[in-house]
Amino acid sequence: MDTPISISNIASISALGTTQEEVWQSYRNWRPLFKKKSFIVSDPFIKPISSEIKVWVSEISSEAEAVLQQMKRSSATYKKLDRSVLLAIMASKEAFLGQFEGKNIGVNIGSSRGATSLFEGFHEQFLRGEKVSAFTSPTTTLGNISSWVGQELNTNGVTIGHSVTCSTALHAVLNGIAWLQADMADAFVVGGSEAALTPFTIAQMKAMKLYSNSENDLACESMKFQKEKNTMVLGEASAVAVLEKGVFSHTQAIISGYGFASEKLTHNSSISENASCFQKSMKMALQKANLQNVDAIVMHAPGTVKGDVSELNAIKEVFGNEMPLLTSNKWLVGHTFGASGMLSLEMAVLMLKHNQFIENPYFNNEKQFPKQLKTILVNAVGFGGNAVSIIVSK
Repeated sequence: MDTPISISNIASISALGTTQEEVWQSYRNWRPLFKKKSFIVSDPFIKPISSEIKVWVSEISSEAEAVLQQMKRSSATYKKLDRSVLLAIMASKEAFLGQFEGKNIGVNIGSSRGATSLFEGFHEQFLRGEKVSAFTSPTTTLGNISSWVGQELNTNGVTIGHSVTCSTALHAVLNGIAWLQADMADAFVVGGSEAALTPFTIAQMKAMKLYSNSENDLACESMKFQKEKNTMVLGEASAVAVLEKGVFSHTQAIISGYGFASEKLTHNSSISENASCFQKSMKMALQKANLQNVDAIVMHAPGTVKGDVSELNAIKEVFGNEMPLLTSNKWLVGHTFGASGMLSLEMAVLMLKHNQFIENPYFNNEKQFPKQLKTILVNAVGFGGNAVSIIVSK
């Protein structure tokens, strides 16, 4: 890359915490952050039609929940917004440095599902024959997230939203890079927000036979490559970074390389056996960074049998015998869909900052830890094989 793109700040709201210090401590504690939650799900093909199920999930901390509820009580407008929007506002306020007054600041915070809770609630009212609220459309559109973050941060640039399912947040990073390199913005707020812990979403994941049935609190076996059953666990989160063109005293990390690719669909929800999309995106990122290798990779590794193994196969194809250190964070916090890529990027930035590699309990790295972590590659992929790879460096 000719001109470096800085990550000026990065923040998240999830079960890991609400500040960088809390998040880093959660990583160092090395304990899964799941709890069992009950959902009423419906299936018209069984009797009784509705039943209660308990599944593992990861929710934001009680402290963050208290802040979110206070936001809703403080304003009639906040009360009408979806949980995904409120989480995005909270994370963006934590990440935004506020030194951009009078500058052109863009916002791109995407989501896999968008306003899940509100949409499901409004649709239930519609099916019951109740009057449709006038707020139904404006509060459930996907662009609602970025537009409200732009309002809250008082930005004056473009506000755009998108969904590329589970690679959404890293696609937002790509958009931010493109706008900055084109001199169409002075800074860009990018990320993803997901609040999809709802009965219908859980039912969808159960129907695809992706969800973990483990009774152990290590319920998401991300990077346990020998597993025979899918072990996805769903979490809620919002994660946001502020990008700038150039290097500054407040720069936390540099985006030194980026890559993206897709592949021909063989199934609506899976990628190929050797994840050709990841092979292409990782090779592009290495080429952009002018690197042959990296110190570590934060894998997407959703905890599914095919998803985990195909990504590992792709990494082996690209790096051969020179395997980097491998890790993931979904065994701790679950799969947060559209926010997951940015949570992984935050993990990489924190590992660089503290010069400490956070291991995965299911995988033993053969490579020795370097004295200095200098480069980390982050992967994300969504349904349909839309892969993104980002390399961050000190």
